[in-house]
Amino acid sequence: MKQLNRVLMGAGVIMLFSAPAFSAEKPHPAYPHYWMSVATMNQSMPGMTPEMAGMAGMFGGRGAAFGPRRDLQLQVEGPRDVAEPRADHLIPPGQKMGESLPLTTPRQEKAERPQRMERPEQYEKPKARMLIYWGCGELAAKGQPKIIDTEKMSPTEFGRAFAGRGPTYQAPPAPRKGWTYGDWPNADDRKEIPGDASLVGNHLVKGNYLPDIRFSLDQKRDFMAPVEFVSLSKSGSGAWPFTWKAIPTATGYFATAMGHNQKTGETIFWSSSEVPETGMALMGYLSNQDVQRFIREQVVLPASRTSCTVPAEVFRDVDGAMLQFIAYGEELNIVYPPRPKDPKLLWNPQWSVKVRLKSTGTSPLMEAREDGRRKSSRQRSESVEQQPQDDDAEDRKPSRRKNKGGALDGMRGLFGF
Repeated sequence: MKQLNRVLMGAGVIMLFSAPAFSAEKPHPAYPHYWMSVATMNQSMPGMTPEMAGMAGMFGGRGAAFGPRRDLQLQVEGPRDVAEPRADHLIPPGQKMGESLPLTTPRQEKAERPQRMERPEQYEKPKARMLIYWGCGELAAKGQPKIIDTEKMSPTEFGRAFAGRGPTYQAPPAPRKGWTYGDWPNADDRKEIPGDASLVGNHLVKGNYLPDIRFSLDQKRDFMAPVEFVSLSKSGSGAWPFTWKAIPTATGYFATAMGHNQKTGETIFWSSSEVPETGMALMGYLSNQDVQRFIREQVVLPASRTSCTVPAEVFRDVDGAMLQFIAYGEELNIVYPPRPKDPKLLWNPQWSVKVRLKSTGTSPLMEAREDGRRKSSRQRSESVEQQPQDDDAEDRKPSRRKNKGGALDGMRGLFGF
C-alpha cells in the first residue's frame, strides 16, 4: 500500500504540472470572498441499520465514524491587513449552533528553516500494476481492462494513462500576504453539527476587515440527504449490483471502487463512467458547469439514476473492495452588486459568496460469511450441551453480549470488540 501511495502521489505531481493554462480575465478591484463547503458523509456496511451504526459508535475507535454525519467549512479572505482581525458568521436559528460562528485568523507560527535533503544516489522506480475498468453492467465492455504498468512506463506515460478528466480548478480563500484570512472550525471553536441542523435562512458575515456580507440560503443549499444504499450484494455471476435512495437536491452521481489482488499484486480500479475514466479528481466538489459537462460526456450519472452494477470481471479474484459514492449538489455563487449586463458599464464588486455541496458514502464490497460463523457457533453450542452440566458454571463464564444475526458478529471481528 505504501508503494501504491507513492505511485499515486507521483501521478498527482505529473497531472499538476501537465495541467492546461487558464486564461485570465481583466482584473477587478480586490474584494472579499466567502466560501461555505457543505458536506454530508455516510460510512456504512451491507445490512447495517442505524441502530447498529450507533452501537458501533458506543465502542469508540473506528466504529464511531459509522452512520450519517455533517461537515461544514467556512473560509473568508479580505484585502485588508489588520492588527487584530475579528469576524463572525451570524447563522439562522434552524442551524441550532448558537447565534454565530467565529471566523478565527490562524496564528502565524515562525517557520523553521527546512533541513537540506540529501539527494538519493540511486532512484528506485516504483513498481505497480493497475487494472482500470469502467461502466455499469453485469459484464465489462470490450477493451477492458486498461492496464497501467509502471515498470513499462515512463513517469510521463504513467501520468497520461492514469490521469482522468480534470474539473475546473477551485481556489478557496487562504492566508496570503496583504490579506486577512479567517475560518471555522478552528482552534477556538469546533462545535458539533446537529443531525437536524438546517442552513436555510438569512446569513450575515461581518468583521473589522470585511463589509457586511448578507445572503440567504434555500432548500437546495441545505445539507444534502445522506447516501443510503438500498441494496448492495454480490450476484450469482459475481457482479455487484447496487441501488441507492434518490437524493432530492442532487444534480448527478458518480461511483468508484478499488480492490487489490493479493495473488498477483495488482490494484484494480472501477468507475461508473460509461467511457474510460479513473475518476480520481471527481470525488470532491464540482461546479455546476462541470457536473453538466460530465453528464453529457457520460462520465457522471444523471440525477434520475438510482442503480448501477460493478461488472463481474472487476473483483472476481479480489477478497474485498471499497465502494465510494458521491452526489453533487447545486453550487451557489453570489457577487454583490451583480455584474451589469452591459459590459461597458463600470462594475465594482464589494464581495462574493460561494456555497458548494456534496454528499458522499462508502461501503465495503464483501460477501457475507455469516453461515460459516453460525455453523461454528452451533458446533460450539452442541459441544457445550454434551458436557456435564454445572449449576455454577454459568456464573463463572465471562459475560458476553447476546445478539441476533451475524451482522454484529462481523462488526466485532472488524473493530475488535
